[in-house]
Amino acid sequence: MSEGKIHPTAIVEDGAKVGADVSIGPFCMVGADASLGDGVELISHAVVAGRTKIGSGTRVFPFASVGHQPQDLKYDGEPSTLEVGANCMIREGVTLNPGTKGGGMSTTIGDRCTFLANSHVGHDCHVGNDVIFSNNVMLAGHCLVGDFAILGGGAAVIQFARIGAHAFLGGMSGLENDLIPFGMALGNRAYLSGLNIIGLQRRKFSRQGIQDLRRAYRLLFAEEGTLTERMDDVGDEFKDHATVMEIIDFIREGGKRSVCTPRQSASG
Repeated sequence: MSEGKIHPTAIVEDGAKVGADVSIGPFCMVGADASLGDGVELISHAVVAGRTKIGSGTRVFPFASVGHQPQDLKYDGEPSTLEVGANCMIREGVTLNPGTKGGGMSTTIGDRCTFLANSHVGHDCHVGNDVIFSNNVMLAGHCLVGDFAILGGGAAVIQFARIGAHAFLGGMSGLENDLIPFGMALGNRAYLSGLNIIGLQRRKFSRQGIQDLRRAYRLLFAEEGTLTERMDDVGDEFKDHATVMEIIDFIREGGKRSVCTPRQSASG
């Protein structure tokens, strides 16, 4: 363990790896198998437990629980891991759980993610880069969340669900199906309500690119035919459009959940 700014009331167990310029505030605890990258800050009353690695520059606020035993009744003490990327913000009361033997043994979180107060990432989840969880978001085990996705306050996501890149899940929504990349879902139970146009504009997608996405979306979720037929038609028409094909590939890849669709759409 290297020298750092460690408050005298903090407990850093022997074996913990602490990088340069790390700040560990009052009443924090860092477990023996934890690793804190350069410039990590634990503000106060935060716990980093288990086989957890936190990337450089990440800040952990009071009463966050990072790396404790997963909330899975089948967990039997297996040496699973949690990895959090660089420059993340983990606010008050956040819980981030490691993996389990039933889900690949690891939970991973990318760089520059924001987890606002009391949000939760369950075991064996894989969260991309630049993702935002608003207050009280609940992500059940085995979920996948793509880059730049935003989950609104109080949203709940069922286990094994997938959320595509640049998607937006509205506050207080209950998502029990997969949410396509660039899509926006609202409600309980959540339905697909369009594209995340504001998010696309903020990420500097071109006007033509957004127009192409809107046309592809209308065709993909039209009333005629089955979803499989419409997906084939859109895939043929937009085969050279990388952004549209990201949606098509997401649906074709499939998972344990159905795809979230508009309320009026037929599925196939």
